[in-house]
Amino acid sequence: MQVETFQLWKNTPGMCEEVPTITAYIPERGKKQGAVVILPGGGYCHRAPHEGMGYAEFLAVHGYSSFVVEYRVSPHEFPLPLLDARRGIRYVRYYAEKFGIDKNKVAIMGSSAGGHLAALTSTYFDTIDYEGKDEIDKEDFLPNAQILCYPVIDLHTPIAHEGSGMCLLGARYDSDFEKFIPRLLASENTPQAFIWHTFEDDAVDVRNSLGYAAALREKGVPTELHVFPNGGHGKGRSEADDKISRHIYQWNGLLLKWLEYIEQ
Repeated sequence: MQVETFQLWKNTPGMCEEVPTITAYIPERGKKQGAVVILPGGGYCHRAPHEGMGYAEFLAVHGYSSFVVEYRVSPHEFPLPLLDARRGIRYVRYYAEKFGIDKNKVAIMGSSAGGHLAALTSTYFDTIDYEGKDEIDKEDFLPNAQILCYPVIDLHTPIAHEGSGMCLLGARYDSDFEKFIPRLLASENTPQAFIWHTFEDDAVDVRNSLGYAAALREKGVPTELHVFPNGGHGKGRSEADDKISRHIYQWNGLLLKWLEYIEQ
């Protein structure tokens, strides 16, 4: 596969010295028309490589051009992570011909807090400052599908991952958290979803995924949900050679089948 990293902007918006990047993983053979933009997890305080590069390499082997967005995390707060995620979708669509993909077959993928960001990209439609400054920003930011791996959805409830909410919102956390819960923002315009979680997850409660799937069901959004009985948080592709990991590993094949299904 071909791997290359690009800056998302020539001049980073948001008066920030950190320059967000996007790394493309392009298959050399058997390329499909679909693409996946990947947001690694990390509680909005770091980005986990096994939920970024690890997914991208796997998907590229199976023909899907994949793009890992190194979005800004704490001490940077909202709206910068969402601005970077939207820009990732727009960047891939703007350069779709260059990458040899269909701009109308772009999914977003995220794990844990990255899953929250992917779901927020799929449900939060308000305009953000700094958008619309160049030709790339004229592209639509709404993905065609969302892939969520043990996602954070709730930010301030008994089942919430409060650390993610605090890192994302800072001083606004206690007053504004409801504005950024994808379960409450879901609408008929939210893209179709593939979600997986483990029942035993003790870091991000499985009810985050169950509640979001229920909200999507209420809005008529097609959703495939898989809950595995055992296993903790942050499993990624679950490649460890033990009984539980081998069982969870099924999600890799299930995702590939789902991607083929929605492309038809």
